[in-house]
Amino acid sequence: MRLSKLFKNAPTTNVTGLCFDSRKVKQGNIYFCLPGMTHDGHEYIGQAIERGAICIVHSRELTPEEMPTGAIYIRVNDVMAAMNQCARIYYSSPSDKLLMYGITGTNGKSSIANIIRNIRNLKEPCGYIGTIAIEYGNVRLQPDLTTPDAIFLQEKLSDMVRCGMKACALEVSSHGLAQHRVDAIDFDVAVFTNLTYDHLDYHGTMESYFNAKSILFKDRVKADGVSILNIDDPKFPELKKLSKARVISYGVNTECDYRAINVEILPNQTNFDLIYEGMAYPVKTNLVATYNVYNLLAAIAALHETGMDLETILPACENLPQIDGRLEQINLGQDFHVIVDFAHTPDGMEQMMQFGRKIAGNHQVIAVFGSAGKRDVAKRKVFGQIADQYCDSIILTEDDPRDEDPKEIADQIKEGIKTKPHIFIQDRYEAIRQAVESANKGDVVLLLGKGDEPYIYRENGRAPYKGDNVIVKECIEKYALDHEDDEK
Repeated sequence: MRLSKLFKNAPTTNVTGLCFDSRKVKQGNIYFCLPGMTHDGHEYIGQAIERGAICIVHSRELTPEEMPTGAIYIRVNDVMAAMNQCARIYYSSPSDKLLMYGITGTNGKSSIANIIRNIRNLKEPCGYIGTIAIEYGNVRLQPDLTTPDAIFLQEKLSDMVRCGMKACALEVSSHGLAQHRVDAIDFDVAVFTNLTYDHLDYHGTMESYFNAKSILFKDRVKADGVSILNIDDPKFPELKKLSKARVISYGVNTECDYRAINVEILPNQTNFDLIYEGMAYPVKTNLVATYNVYNLLAAIAALHETGMDLETILPACENLPQIDGRLEQINLGQDFHVIVDFAHTPDGMEQMMQFGRKIAGNHQVIAVFGSAGKRDVAKRKVFGQIADQYCDSIILTEDDPRDEDPKEIADQIKEGIKTKPHIFIQDRYEAIRQAVESANKGDVVLLLGKGDEPYIYRENGRAPYKGDNVIVKECIEKYALDHEDDEK
């Protein structure tokens, strides 16, 4: 593409790509000098030109020493805004050619996005971008971020169009919104799950966190689109006022557009009646736990409001594909329950532990979890308080410790544990093994925080990890099933 198509009055120089990381610049690229939290992209102009950048987009005045020869310099007021606009044009405005679902909220984004994708595929091909993966057609990639950077997003959406996708379900994180990663995407549907305590290490306050989430409904959803909002969340009235699109509500406890009543939650199945426009529709699903009722309602509303019939949507809810690491029930024939979940917020932890307590009955709930290093410290004690309320025994372990001492993190969690027995086993594999070996018939083992993530962040960066769901299967086969055979 010619540079003149991206910037007015620019030369017709050929552009081979867009980049904001000077280490990744290739010959013929435009380099965008983004100001960062720790580094300023303006400091790396020389490196970018050495690697082949033919154009430098910058926002501050540069000294002659900062402007090596061999490149075209374009000054703009906002480099991020310019980068978003260039990426959109360079990749031919892919979001205009896709039915775009954006899902935001503290918990439930991955589940809702995957439900939407799986059911939408019954009508037309739908891609997915989020925490779990980037998927479309035969492509499956491991993401670095829940919501990738603006250039990568436009590239992948463009590739989706090329591969025949007609829709995309995109998880939109608060970081992604605050850092303008989705500014060049027009969303047809904006879904809000809930707002609970999380990411205050970045946002500072719940108000700031909410303001970041609200960007999707104020600015990013199309005026002729639709906002799907959880009426049972305290932020519903405020989001309803802020939304520039028409608002559709869903919930359980309050009259709304899509409401679930007569909810029956079983260990392996959930039943409820969907009330829509005065009619009751029976719904049966293999998803379990109360929060999945909300997730399913949000997905049903989003799909129905974009042209799919309830007669097509509801039968598809009965046997939805298991989402790896999201309330993933592991059953290899052992006589106790094992549940793997990504829960890493106080609300997510409580929801999982409530469900574990419900299905355990008079049996024991054994929880294995930790808390991420270099992240919100205040929630660690809260994790301990929640576990103390619902669990019978607690095994604390590592969870992305980064450069913090896992034992010190565990000690902070222990401050909230007052009555229940607990131990610390630093190695996560060994902690899972201990939980499996200690479980008796009817017990519930909860493995929380990592889900299916194939890595752990340690002091020197991302290290390989099998994932809780893989490790627990190994432990069941080696320690639980063999043990059962010995008893027989």
